[in-house]
Amino acid sequence: MSRYPIIDSHCHTGTAGILARPGEPDVSLVRYAVRAVEAGIGCTVIMAPPVGEYAAANRMVSEVVMANPGRYLGYVFVNPEGDRGRVDEVVAGARGWGARGIKVHWSDGAITQEIAEVARRHRLPILYDPRGDISTVRKATDAFPDVAWIVPHLSSFADDWKAQTAFIDELTRTPNLFTDTAGVRYFDILLDAIRRAGAHKVLFGSDGPYLHPGVELAKITALKLAPLDFSLVTGGNVMRLIKRSRRPTPRRIRCNRSP
Repeated sequence: MSRYPIIDSHCHTGTAGILARPGEPDVSLVRYAVRAVEAGIGCTVIMAPPVGEYAAANRMVSEVVMANPGRYLGYVFVNPEGDRGRVDEVVAGARGWGARGIKVHWSDGAITQEIAEVARRHRLPILYDPRGDISTVRKATDAFPDVAWIVPHLSSFADDWKAQTAFIDELTRTPNLFTDTAGVRYFDILLDAIRRAGAHKVLFGSDGPYLHPGVELAKITALKLAPLDFSLVTGGNVMRLIKRSRRPTPRRIRCNRSP
């Protein structure tokens, strides 16, 4: 049995209508919640979908987190361009409802020094999707070695195996760089990431509600990890990273045990 609850480290509050039929509400988080319980996932880190403007979307995240203590933890989504000059204000406000990390997506622009400095000030991890741009990741992790950088999908949701393979080199050499398993289709590359970089560098994530959390968790089971490594990947690593946040934190971190 895992030493930690099984935690999905990468989920969104919705799909921004991508999976909804015209005129229907986005109920994808409701479907995700049912699937997560069935899969034995006790706690989920949620964030807004990449919609560009995040004031309302982050507010929805805060409402879900505060209404479901122990079930959801939240990251605040920041737009490198749209929030330029006010990132600290956005993040400080989100700390008030308990945000445990910062999310940045390539579609809004490349990561900035401003965001990294704010993350360092608050001791929050950055979940940054670079769309396979390894050079930007290298510059960021080298410039801010005291910030925890989580790069999802082994750097590429687009199944770019060349980028994913190159990313493992960075993951292996860089102490403050981590990754998640969400949407990684090439199973042997995922195996190689854990073999070379270690289980302590890899977080289970589903990228729900876009993807099925049970299917994504099945990949972790298929890795046939040792019990301690399984425990780290499915909960221990993300808990370690979010507990680094600067005190006093607005709320004690509490995650449900797996159902």
